[in-house]
Amino acid sequence: AIAQTFGHDVIELSHIPYLKDVRQKYGAGKVPRNCDERVAFEQQVSRLIEAKLGKQPDLICLAGYDQWTTDWLVDRYYPKMLNVHPGDTTKGYEGLHWIPSAKAILAGDEAIRSTLFIVDKGEDTGPVLVQSAPVSISGTLTASGMSVELNKIIAFAQANHINTYEAFTAQADKELQEMMANICGMLQEALKVSGDWQIYPFAVHELIAKGRADIDNRTVYIDGKAMEQWGYRLG
Repeated sequence: AIAQTFGHDVIELSHIPYLKDVRQKYGAGKVPRNCDERVAFEQQVSRLIEAKLGKQPDLICLAGYDQWTTDWLVDRYYPKMLNVHPGDTTKGYEGLHWIPSAKAILAGDEAIRSTLFIVDKGEDTGPVLVQSAPVSISGTLTASGMSVELNKIIAFAQANHINTYEAFTAQADKELQEMMANICGMLQEALKVSGDWQIYPFAVHELIAKGRADIDNRTVYIDGKAMEQWGYRLG
């Protein structure tokens, strides 16, 4: 509805009914990334898009896709497919939703960043195009009245020598795990506004559309200059 309001063409092929049978076959959340059914779905999506355009798309911006892309899709479009992640992928903070924020807290980071990257066949491992300005963890949670919860989690992690999300989920009780989910949900919302929604349009309109961005193998160039592994940082 938003796209149509701005005069954009809309093509829809929902994966929910398309992959209903395969989810029953393998179980929810257990559908193999490159199973024949997933590949067939993405091939059909590609056919619809390319038929509408009369060619391959110049750029693909994943937004809320929330599924593994298949190797077939990456092979067809690399390096023209972008995705945004609510965490610093150069530090290995992978995972869905607010989990990257939890990993940053447990690692002792003072701030979190969003990362816009070129999709490859790994889990959030593609070459980084842009990272957002840092969003303060303690500052955001203090402003939201959640500093006490943050301090409890940090104290628990330090007392038990925990610095990974896996160790935290294995040792923390239900109350602490719910506390972590609440504060990291708040952080994710703040990062969405200050991070995701800033770097995505900036990358598309200011870097790619203006011809300022390029990639050679896995090295990203902005204005002809090779970027560090974290790409172009806004702050």
